[in-house]
Amino acid sequence: MNKKIMTIGISAAMLSTALVQLTSCKESQRENPLLQESSLPFGAPDFSKIQTSDYLPAFEAAIQQTREEIAQIVENTDSATFGNTILSLEESGRTLDRVTNVFFALVEADKTPEIGEIEKKVQPMLTDLGNEITFNKELFARVRQVYDRDYESLQGEDKKLLEETYKRFVRSGALLPDDKMARMKEINLRISELQTQWGDVVPEATNDAVVWVDKKEDLAGLSDADIAQCQKDAESRGGKAPYAIVIVNTTQQALLTNLDNRELRKKVYEASIHRADGTGKHNSFSIVVEIAKLRAEQAEIMGYPNYASYSLENTMAKTPDNVYAFLRNLISQYKPKAQAETETIEAFARKTQGADFQLQPYDRFYYSAKMKKELLDISEDEVKPYFNVDSVLSNGVFYAANKAYGLTFKERFDIPTYNPDMRVFEVIDKEGNPKALFYCDYYRRPTKRGGAWMDAFQKQSRQRHQLPIIFNVCNSAKAPEGQPSLLTWDEVTTMFHEFGHALHGILSDCQYNSLSGTSVARDFVELPSQFNESFATIPEVFDHYARHYKTNEPMPAELKERMLKSINFQSAYALGENLAATCVDLAWHMLSPNQIPTAEEAPAFEREALRQVGLLDAQIPPRYFTSYFNHVWGGGYAAGYYSYLWTEVLAVNVADVFAQRGALKPETGQDFCDKILSRGNTGDLMQMFTDFTGMQQPDASSLLRARGL
Repeated sequence: MNKKIMTIGISAAMLSTALVQLTSCKESQRENPLLQESSLPFGAPDFSKIQTSDYLPAFEAAIQQTREEIAQIVENTDSATFGNTILSLEESGRTLDRVTNVFFALVEADKTPEIGEIEKKVQPMLTDLGNEITFNKELFARVRQVYDRDYESLQGEDKKLLEETYKRFVRSGALLPDDKMARMKEINLRISELQTQWGDVVPEATNDAVVWVDKKEDLAGLSDADIAQCQKDAESRGGKAPYAIVIVNTTQQALLTNLDNRELRKKVYEASIHRADGTGKHNSFSIVVEIAKLRAEQAEIMGYPNYASYSLENTMAKTPDNVYAFLRNLISQYKPKAQAETETIEAFARKTQGADFQLQPYDRFYYSAKMKKELLDISEDEVKPYFNVDSVLSNGVFYAANKAYGLTFKERFDIPTYNPDMRVFEVIDKEGNPKALFYCDYYRRPTKRGGAWMDAFQKQSRQRHQLPIIFNVCNSAKAPEGQPSLLTWDEVTTMFHEFGHALHGILSDCQYNSLSGTSVARDFVELPSQFNESFATIPEVFDHYARHYKTNEPMPAELKERMLKSINFQSAYALGENLAATCVDLAWHMLSPNQIPTAEEAPAFEREALRQVGLLDAQIPPRYFTSYFNHVWGGGYAAGYYSYLWTEVLAVNVADVFAQRGALKPETGQDFCDKILSRGNTGDLMQMFTDFTGMQQPDASSLLRARGL
């Protein structure tokens, strides 16, 4: 998930407060399209009119108007009420919402040098605004007055909005004495600056980590389509050699599965893990340790022993002890299976490489794939022709949403996008009414950061009369002209995953913008997305999208059986890399300010953190090493990466309920929509889970079963 405004302790809703509509830009004769409501359907951003030069003046005007709106609330001489204080705070800032939502979508997905320079100017402006709002004593006094007087008497979403508004102020430091409040302002600003630096350094490091290849024969083992992609990637990156292997955001690289050349496999793996650790020209550790120290200081100022304790208080897990108890249980069951898996792969490799062959991490995917081929007679190249991106989207992702939730999708060609590769669909509900706009941006490019995410140009809100405008972003390879863009199975499930987030936004039915859609705790927000992955393997859905790109014939039954059996083949690796990354994240955020290591000590700290939990395993490295762990240092998952595993448990429990009731029955989907997807953050999250599943607590044992362990 993408976090647009990276200001610690201040929410997007609070950054977007108090703004009236602006219709023209004083600095220019032409109207600034960001400062007026779009005339396009749904109020979609009009990228045919927006120019890069529009963003900075739009931010300047919108922020100034926000300040004026805050002043109006504070200077109101009437007694503070829900309407004139809480609702005014909630209902202001709509133009600033529009500007930030559009601009930060480009920061993540199409960050040109010009956009990057604007971001450096804008982030401090937004942080200053956030500080002004958070630490405005007169404003908080009015919020507190309403909270103390009316909280018990309010009901439903009004009560939840008041509660969340008050808590955001308090958790951001509104009750602090002046000296500590001043220091919190400084910390917020510095973290914002550092995260902007991170957003420059790590994508650039990943792009520069490309491995150049001179001879086609060095790419032996790759399919013709993969070799063509390497040639296309080389051309798009300056053509220093005929072929280029592009590094993706995770530690392991999918091409290592088929690449015969062991030295080249090693080179690719080393390029991946060292992209930003200082062995090359990029080093992010100075950013990491400063952010870690500032977060630890924040927690200390707020009265918590460490940042993890501060951050987790507002989640389902509540405390680091609860998270570690959850993780220790998984680790204890995982380790013997992981060791057996490694030994099995190494023994298989030694059959052809000799008894003294030592398996390395860059060998694991390669020999695991060969072993899978021998035991299950299946390979990625055999199934990829059945996973054409267009069919997966229309006949899989959309088909499942139609069956479960009654949604239909009509492509719109009249709505401009920020990149020609994007597609736009109008989402129509089962009564035939327009429900949302959905954009998809699936292909990688040098200006896009790694990974996959969902976000919104506009969130749903009955109060604002807004329908949602949602987008998904992925990083699949776009095939050369005239060839089909084929996906790996992992990329297929990623599309289903991100669309689960999209459904959380599309099906939202909430009164208030700041409570709608995905505005929930980190360890709940991944529930809809992880659950939506389960649709990818439902037979009716799978058969509908898994069709050969040339013949449109469905995947043959025997190939389908072999392919589905292979999904959990040697699945300990996937669990282990996630556990390792989770524990690295927590280790950094369990420290007090004086315990933070130096940049030079950071790699050793990371290794020791893994050793202490029993996960220091060269064969199964973290999914992200510290130096390129964007979720934690550039995004909103600090002390929260555990939530992927936590919510996977919730998702498996939900999938079991769907299977029992009928996974594609409209009644089942409607119940899930009514009790979870439509509700945003309007109620207690555990109660929502209980209301749908009937379970008082999640059943963690189902996770290992679902992963075939």
